[in-house]
Amino acid sequence: MNKKNLIILFLSMVIATLGFGIALTVLPFFIEDLGGGGTEFGILMALFGLMQFLFAPVWGKVSDKYGRKPILIVGMIGLVTAMLFFGLAKEIWMLYAAQIASGILSSAIFPAAMAYAGDSSDENSRSSAMGKIGAAAGLGSIIGPGLGGLLGEISFAVPFFAASGLCLITCFVILWGLPESLSIEKRASKVKITDIMEVKSIRQAISGPLAFFLFIAFAVNFGNSNFTGSYAFYSSARFDFGAEEVGAILMVAGLFYAISQGVLVAPLTKKLGEVRLIKLSLLGASVGFVLMLLAYDYATILITVGLFVLFIALLRTATLAVISKKSTDNQGSAMGLAESCMSLGRIIGPLWAGYIFDVNILYPYLSGALFFMLMFFTSLMRGKKVP
Repeated sequence: MNKKNLIILFLSMVIATLGFGIALTVLPFFIEDLGGGGTEFGILMALFGLMQFLFAPVWGKVSDKYGRKPILIVGMIGLVTAMLFFGLAKEIWMLYAAQIASGILSSAIFPAAMAYAGDSSDENSRSSAMGKIGAAAGLGSIIGPGLGGLLGEISFAVPFFAASGLCLITCFVILWGLPESLSIEKRASKVKITDIMEVKSIRQAISGPLAFFLFIAFAVNFGNSNFTGSYAFYSSARFDFGAEEVGAILMVAGLFYAISQGVLVAPLTKKLGEVRLIKLSLLGASVGFVLMLLAYDYATILITVGLFVLFIALLRTATLAVISKKSTDNQGSAMGLAESCMSLGRIIGPLWAGYIFDVNILYPYLSGALFFMLMFFTSLMRGKKVP
């Protein structure tokens, strides 16, 4: 890929995920300021997951017909608008409306960016190009919470205005500096709804050999949402933390996630194999939830949160690798199904975490520990070694 194009695409993904990181850090406190709590935040996060589940495949197909650049711009405009309205919100329903708009439009960014990387690289360099896009997303998820926490000390609206301005600048950079990667002759002639939904593939997958691993893909984000959907409220209630402290914790969590992906996953997979790594990660995630409840100061909080996120990251990567190995003839459809399952986790997880947190602040973590422990025992009985 052309170096200039890669830099623009890389920075675009950093800015996009930076906005998400800011929202994850500041929105819980913003919602409390507007009179809401865990349930309202759970609904807010679930709305975003639902819009991603419904519209990310659509944008991917639309980019095959109209090109990657206009779809990237649409996604960034969605973030500009959503972040602006988050900052201007005076009632909780306004946050809901902004989140729905954000989910519908910003879900265009990741599939279009990955497709752009694929268009602009050959078979030998494609994995590297797509890996750089993934690394950009990871970098944004590290920077975003820290920036959101710092700016949130000024006002809960300021981080969103800052994110909106950065996204607006990125829109103009893409518009003027990024050429289209998909030539006219390679574009799809039309987009079929049946191709987008892939109903037949879904029906076959949930009754076939992928079913258990697709459920683990769901479990990754369902369990992680028990953490992200309640941690700001939990740390505020138990430790009196504000946006700055929560932002720093989530930033460290993002760093552990990056370390897991960049340093640990390859040697652990080579030593243990994907299925054993899945079992270890399920057990580690369950124990991680319990350890987070036992944390008593800032240092132990950072360590326990980091360990939990590390196991979640290993679980996600190993599960996707197994799904890829078990679907050599139709990897695109299988990975799309895996993403859909993870999106369902992003929908149901926050709803559960938000609701049960309002019952008892410990319940999201206890239920998360129980859920992953049950998954671990199920994996002992059903997880087969992948050839």
